[in-house]
Amino acid sequence: MAAVNKVLVIGGGFSGMATAIRMRSHGIQVDLVEIDPEWCELGAGISINGASMRALESLGIYQQVVEQGCVTDGVAIHLAHGPLIMELPTPSPVGSSVGGSGGIFRPTLARIMSNATLESGVNVRLGCTYTDIQQTESGAVVTFTDGSTHDYDLVVGADGVHSKLRKEFFPEVPDPEYIGQGVWRAIMPRPAEINRVTMWMGDHLKLGVNPVSDTHMYMFITEDRPTKEHIDKETWPQVFAGLMAQFPNPIIKALIPHALKAEANIDYRPLANLLVPAPWNRGRLVMIGDTVAATTPHLASGAGIGIESGIVLADELAANDDLQAALDKFHDRRWDRCRMVVENSARLCHIEINGGDKAEHSKIMGQSLIALSQPI
Repeated sequence: MAAVNKVLVIGGGFSGMATAIRMRSHGIQVDLVEIDPEWCELGAGISINGASMRALESLGIYQQVVEQGCVTDGVAIHLAHGPLIMELPTPSPVGSSVGGSGGIFRPTLARIMSNATLESGVNVRLGCTYTDIQQTESGAVVTFTDGSTHDYDLVVGADGVHSKLRKEFFPEVPDPEYIGQGVWRAIMPRPAEINRVTMWMGDHLKLGVNPVSDTHMYMFITEDRPTKEHIDKETWPQVFAGLMAQFPNPIIKALIPHALKAEANIDYRPLANLLVPAPWNRGRLVMIGDTVAATTPHLASGAGIGIESGIVLADELAANDDLQAALDKFHDRRWDRCRMVVENSARLCHIEINGGDKAEHSKIMGQSLIALSQPI
């Protein structure tokens, strides 16, 4: 018998949807509230490593990712002026035959997961969130912005890196800390030569590309910025094109004019990370994903570890009839893995900012990918 019968998930991002889908597969009733009435995931592309592919497979949506995204093999890392530093293999993760690397349009992955959430029988309420949570010995009474009140056995907080829940229930946790880098993202036409994740390492600047379909690729640039400054959105295309121009590769140079087009969908985000010490629950509220383990994108694992956490949480709740035992096992399985991703990503960022050893950078990436390929 499962430790819970009825669960509320607050937040309809990747972590929240994964939690809800997996809980429904175990027969647990789930309500999911998402404050965005459009339930719209914005952004350009998203890189998906083998571990994340395995997680999506366990949710039953891997084949859709293959059909609507792009599965590739290997990572090539070059110096900015061209020489190859290292090729990292991306074999299938342990226990699975899924691809070891890939990419997809972020809105496409969000649509695949939102459709799966609805098809699983989750009761989704859009344009709605909580206003109050009162815990009792046997459950939680939640009041919502639409004025309704419902009882739950457990509340799962998946409301993102700027979580209202974390501020309320974990007031001792500081805000995410700016790490000294920003990331630019854009959608570009895919040249025939680009058939895997490829990166060029410059001084205080890194450019990478990842195929997301037969015709397009996702381009990302990490740039050192000592302070968290505002950059006028109107200037983003020109700034992005200027950063591209610092890489002499002819493929990159040929694409500079595309950066000035609206369909490039350029986005800029200052990078921050956060690692909340376990346990991640306060009574019958437990938080997952970016609410407790927000990482920079250097290992392409931020969304992946959140999806994994949703799967593990649901599995432990279904496998144990005692809630505390289920939560303890959840933390045992997730803490070290999430810590590794946050800390190793931060180390990669530090090497890039300080012009550190590029061989060490490649080594950390390789070791991290091996660790991520292990069972969850």
